[in-house]
Amino acid sequence: MHTHDEPVFDQAFWDNLYTEQAQRWSGNANPVLITEASKLTPGTALDIGSGEGGDARWLADNGWTTTGADISAVAIERARETQGDRTITWLHRDLLTWEPEERYDLVTAHFFQLPPHQVGPAFQRFGTAVAPGGHLLIVGHSPNDHLASHHQHAQMLFDVDTITALFDEDQWTTVVAEDRARPGIDPDGTPAERTDTVVLLRRSQPTERT
Repeated sequence: MHTHDEPVFDQAFWDNLYTEQAQRWSGNANPVLITEASKLTPGTALDIGSGEGGDARWLADNGWTTTGADISAVAIERARETQGDRTITWLHRDLLTWEPEERYDLVTAHFFQLPPHQVGPAFQRFGTAVAPGGHLLIVGHSPNDHLASHHQHAQMLFDVDTITALFDEDQWTTVVAEDRARPGIDPDGTPAERTDTVVLLRRSQPTERT
């Protein structure tokens, strides 16, 4: 049952959000991506909700064959303009329904905002894009963050159990499932510790038959 005040994160929403500012985000890669992807052997990577391309640029700079996908045409165009001589594939896709056609060694989704009833189906779709032996990295604002109760859409925040419960233990190994603190800033500009939900899952290799 959808409520009348439920946010709609469609292309129009995101295009408007990006158009409001010449640069929406810092341009830096997310710290969790740097920490976790640095432990992995580079291969193919899909950054879902790639925005202005900060994470995708970092992946490309660190040996990954990188694809970025976003619902916003404005964001994709900005990402193209700032990729320099990096080889990155950009996909303009409706992430609310898109089922990736390829398989990747790393699929990452940072701060992907969805109403609660869409979270499970979305992340399960993204999980299907992970190749056997590959990893799925999901990061979001934690319900335990000190600003969670003030979040505009607090009901959309998810904890680690919400994510790990979506994936069959026979097919996925939980590598990381934790709340992780990072330096950040409060809305008033004051430096403050922020808390993220961090889940890293590894897809099992198919069992060899004898």
